[in-house]
Amino acid sequence: MTEKLHIEEWGSGEKTAVLLHGIMGSSRTWWELGPALAARGYRVLAPDLAGHGKSPRRDRYSRESWADDLLDNLPTRPDVAIGHSLGGTLLAMIADRLKPARAVYEDPSWYVTEGGFGKVMIWMREMKNWTLDDLRRASPHWSQGSYDARLAELADWDTETTHMDYLETAYIPVVPLVPSLVVVPDPSQIMTPEHAAEFAHAGFEIRKLPGLTHNVHVDDFPRYLAALEGWI
Repeated sequence: MTEKLHIEEWGSGEKTAVLLHGIMGSSRTWWELGPALAARGYRVLAPDLAGHGKSPRRDRYSRESWADDLLDNLPTRPDVAIGHSLGGTLLAMIADRLKPARAVYEDPSWYVTEGGFGKVMIWMREMKNWTLDDLRRASPHWSQGSYDARLAELADWDTETTHMDYLETAYIPVVPLVPSLVVVPDPSQIMTPEHAAEFAHAGFEIRKLPGLTHNVHVDDFPRYLAALEGWI
């Protein structure tokens, strides 16, 4: 059964952009990108996945149910769709049905993260109670706006979203179904250089941003926005 999702909106332009956040996140993570795209003439739609932000909670979560929710709540054929981490997994799953003109994947979780999926989920659940000081120690270069967004996201986040098997969260696309850009930090704990080369050979454009982490759009928003040139 699909859910009515909360969708944050910016702008009212003729073009449409869809932004899909990662696990633990919400539409708040796009607090810089949403207005930036609106200024470029887009109507920007950023849903909160079930169990995140202002969207409903469930007894059970899976990538299949999240994907169904997105298809039921979003317009087809947006001019661009951008997915971060889990959002990148979901975007790859629905690209053939959502039919964006262009797809951008930000360090998508197409592979298990280094250290093992179960360990990563435990670490994520521990982050639920992080304070501002914890965030500052982990990411001292973030802006105050990003700290505020993450603290609000953690407060709203249902940790039950982490209780899934690996096969329920992984999805590896074979070829780009639409023109597709992959933006990754360098190094990436998710996408190895070998994987990146394979995707480049399959037809994905790969752009690497040295020195950043998994949260590329948060770490250095100007560099991230520059990496999207030609795609937005």
